[in-house]
Amino acid sequence: MGTTIQGGLELLGKDSKILLGIRILPLMCLSLSFRFLPSSFRRVITIPVQHSRSCLVQPICVPTGPPFWGLVNAAWSLCAVGKRQSPVDVELKRVLYDPFLPPLRLSTGGEKLRGTLYNTGRHVSFLPASHPVVNVSGGPLLYSHRLSELRLLFGARDGTGSEHQINHQGFSAEVQLIHFNQELYGNLSAASRGPNGLAILSLFVNVAGSSNSFLSRLLNRDTITRISYKNDAYFLQDLSLELLFPESFGFITYQGSLSTPPCSETVTWILIDRALNITSLQMHSLRLLSQNPPSQIFQSLSGNGRPLQPLAYRALRGNRDPRHPERRCRGPNYRLHVDAGSHGR
Repeated sequence: MGTTIQGGLELLGKDSKILLGIRILPLMCLSLSFRFLPSSFRRVITIPVQHSRSCLVQPICVPTGPPFWGLVNAAWSLCAVGKRQSPVDVELKRVLYDPFLPPLRLSTGGEKLRGTLYNTGRHVSFLPASHPVVNVSGGPLLYSHRLSELRLLFGARDGTGSEHQINHQGFSAEVQLIHFNQELYGNLSAASRGPNGLAILSLFVNVAGSSNSFLSRLLNRDTITRISYKNDAYFLQDLSLELLFPESFGFITYQGSLSTPPCSETVTWILIDRALNITSLQMHSLRLLSQNPPSQIFQSLSGNGRPLQPLAYRALRGNRDPRHPERRCRGPNYRLHVDAGSHGR
């Protein structure tokens, strides 16, 4: 009894839709199983095979998790072979103090932010409207970068959920402000493929008795219940982005990549070293968000960050002197500078 099988599996797009092309010459059933893979990285697809009366529907389990991104799509090869991948664990003893790093600057054109809060099925995303334009500059950035997305990742339990870690310690959540270089590129896609293309500001979040005022607007009950399921969206306005930042802070910067496919290594990461707070009730509301549409089984949106990547020989720079960690951040270098026309705190 002989069988010839020709098959191709290709994983395409951010929605992880799977296209299958399989041709089987008769006399045998197809039974493929990647049983050696962790269950969290298997996707089960059932394919009926009609060439034998004794055939049953058999599962094909296709790996789709972060360890396999670079294997299932050639355009994502950097996810597997890149040498400047993110996120990383930041060991403070390796941070080089750079006294010439200027403060961070935020420009909103004197207007408040508005946009769409969105459940992507992987994380909570806020997509700002095209107007007003929000720009960030200063710090390690040589150009002005335009805000493209605010992304919120969080864990299933307190103390885990952030993609980056500090001294091997995670946080309950991580807010990532994704910007593209508007001086050199016309949009996020073009910037992700070129040098000095992207800048991501990262703020860590702990669970505490109080809450950051900006995050409270995003996470209040009336708002968060509007995005309970994948592809749910809700429009928000009158947001003051400067309220997201601590009153004073230092930052650490390094050269890395996007933490989602295609893992482009064109990102300047800026990690704010003073964590924000949200309440346990707000964190509980986040964990009730589903990765799936309402017609499918509930899977919490939590715990969807990418695992840590090797830092290797990349430099970590900071604007605080690690020789004097007890010193508080004082002076203009440790504050967010907001353009004169925008709304203050």
